[in-house]
Amino acid sequence: MKVLINGSAGLRGWPEPGCGCASCARVSPGRRRPLDIVLDGALRLPWPAREEAPPPGFTVAAVPDGLAVTGPDGSRLLLADPALYGTAPLPSPGPSPGPDPGRGSGPGGGPGPGSDEATPYAMVLIDLLDRPERLGGLRRRGLVGAATHVVAVGVDHRAPSEAEPARRTALWGVSAVPDGTAIETLRPPAPGPAAPRRTLLLGGARSGKSAEAELRLACEPEVTYVATGPTGGDDPEWRRRVAEHRDRRPRHWATSETTDLVGLLAEAEGALLIDGLGTWLAAVFDECGAWEGSTAAVTDRCAELAAAWRRTPARVIAVSDEVGFGVVPATSSGRRFRDALGRLNQAIAAESDDVALVIAGRLLPLPI
Repeated sequence: MKVLINGSAGLRGWPEPGCGCASCARVSPGRRRPLDIVLDGALRLPWPAREEAPPPGFTVAAVPDGLAVTGPDGSRLLLADPALYGTAPLPSPGPSPGPDPGRGSGPGGGPGPGSDEATPYAMVLIDLLDRPERLGGLRRRGLVGAATHVVAVGVDHRAPSEAEPARRTALWGVSAVPDGTAIETLRPPAPGPAAPRRTLLLGGARSGKSAEAELRLACEPEVTYVATGPTGGDDPEWRRRVAEHRDRRPRHWATSETTDLVGLLAEAEGALLIDGLGTWLAAVFDECGAWEGSTAAVTDRCAELAAAWRRTPARVIAVSDEVGFGVVPATSSGRRFRDALGRLNQAIAAESDDVALVIAGRLLPLPI
């Protein structure tokens, strides 16, 4: 199936006519047109929500993830959440002995109804500026595989600049193609650059570092969020903060509340998000009685963590506090902790493929 992407933006294109936001001011006029996809020169998406038969050889059906199209060659395409582009989805099909259009049953379409095995789509068109974790869910369920063309659509002024969609899609293994691009679904996608395996994100309080870490892993099928801090105990304000963090994470992510980072790094399956090194170090200070005593045991624990970070086979992102911007702590214990965290950040950065500083939600890469 030949897929011609005439327009790749949302309802009103990018920049939006008459919009005064900073994003629309940054991009050139007509940069991206409203979503307009043509399949084999015959079927146009978004598909209109009215009684209309598709062209011969095509089937169009509502599935839980959006609109599924099977072309004359048997290849399958998913337009995720067509309502985002001003088109209401088709009515959901009722129980039927026929094939599940979300699984596919055309030539090469895979298992029949009732099978738990999922067959990947040939192409998925998806708005990744809105809930990118949906792609992680599709990958987790086997509906997106290595041979699936994943194309970002709905690209508009929710992105702060033209460079940002390209940055995100490169991290997620997705294409952000210009308008006018044609793709043959039966040709495998070109492999993109590998995402960094070990990443350290630094920043001050409320800098956006945790949100950036979550964004980078949003499209992964298997993620464990490693919470190294306290759960809140009797402190309602702290419990509220923990709950807010938990609620914004994708539902299919696992959570591990532990300070055994060395063990996790050695045995991890899937990706790890460690949030964060500062609370881990505070727990180590407690365990070693180092706030007023010797910090030798803390130094050993930090060296063990850096070695485990170097050896881990997992894709892992760690969040840590940048301690060099504040005033010198007034207490001896505060200065001990600040110095230890600064040294730990240096050790982890030395063994990382990618290090960046987040300030006011803006990302500053820190090259070697």
